[in-house]
Amino acid sequence: MKRIMIFDDDVDILEILTYLLKEKGWEVHTRTTCNNIVEVVSQNDPDIILMDNWIPDTGGIKATQTLKNHPELAEVPVIYFSANNDIEKLAAEAGSDAFLAKPFDLDELERIINQFC
Repeated sequence: MKRIMIFDDDVDILEILTYLLKEKGWEVHTRTTCNNIVEVVSQNDPDIILMDNWIPDTGGIKATQTLKNHPELAEVPVIYFSANNDIEKLAAEAGSDAFLAKPFDLDELERIINQFC
């Protein structure tokens, strides 16, 4: 079973995505902060990560950069997602592998995830 980690401070988004992705056969792990991100991601060993821009503590840009600069986690694809108008610029600054603008539909999410898994 493939594993996905979702970092978002919006509990409703986490609940919806967890339900939808579990229906598609994913093992889903969620966090509302980026505390100890290297440790948390290492423990869960995800195949892919969804990272919100406005995640508390370090924020999505710094959290993604931390993961991408870690030798054991750099290869884990990170999809940056946000409702910001400049999502493409933020995703590039973060060093993510792709981006997804909120709101999005499930087909769009699946298409991007399937590019990496």
